[in-house]
Order: sequence, then C-alpha cells, then structure tokens
Amino acid sequence: MSLPAPLIETLASVAAIMENARGPWWIIASAAAALHGARPISVADVDVLLGVEDLSRILPTLGIEPHRGPPNPLFRSTVLAKWPVPPVPVDLMAGFEHRVGDSWHAVRPATRQAIAIGAATVYVPERDELRRIIESFGRPKDIERARLLARTTSPR
Repeated sequence: MSLPAPLIETLASVAAIMENARGPWWIIASAAAALHGARPISVADVDVLLGVEDLSRILPTLGIEPHRGPPNPLFRSTVLAKWPVPPVPVDLMAGFEHRVGDSWHAVRPATRQAIAIGAATVYVPERDELRRIIESFGRPKDIERARLLARTTSPR
C-alpha cells in the first residue's frame, strides 16, 4: 500500500494510542478511503471514531482537553478532541453525528476491517459501508471520495 510517509507515521501513532481501547474504534473519512486504496485523495486530518469512555481515558495520556470550538452546522460529537502532535492532525470523536436535513444521525459503523500499517493495526469500516458513510455527509468533497472508493479495487 502506497501512502505518504506523514500519514503512515500518524496512523502508527493512532494505533499506539488506541492499543488500550476497550471498545471498538474506526478511522473514517479521507484517511480510511486512502487505506482502502482510493486515489488520488488528499488527507488533511485523520478522523477516529471511538467511545466516550475510551476517549476520556486517552485524553490525559495525550495531555489534551476536549475541543471547545464553535458548533459545526453539519457535524457534532459528544466529545471532540484535536491531537495536533502527529504529522497529520488527528480528530478523536466520540458520539459523532452528522446532520441530514433537520435531523442528526449517529455514525456508528457496523463493520470493522483491520489494516496493517507496518507493525501497527488500524481499523476502518469495510469499503462499501465507508462509501455509504462518506456519501451521506453530502458535501462535494465527500461525494468525490465516495466515487473514488466505488471505482477502486482493494490494495490488499
């Protein structure tokens, strides 16, 4: 699998901090699409879905607090933390939801696929579920990512 070195380093860092997670966790959005072989794709940050308990346990080890930014009209999380230390910034999201029309929908993948990055392992939703999740976000960049996922074959 051909990924940029900064992304590989960041994914290894994510895998390391998530080793002690008790619940399932997933990488979603552009980083997950890249892990599934979607090309060309730009990864500005790595989005990690995890449970509130795991996030509460991880934040002190990273020395960061929950993010207190202005509300986003399309996305919200029970707890959101931004980890700026890795080469590619990481958003840790617990209780993540996205808006469709006037209602909010929880993003909780049903599938979980392990992907090896060197000696580390990260988890993503399976390709078709990831495509549906990304497409449901509805933004032009998400529609394009979903299109790239639909036309690529798995790198494995």
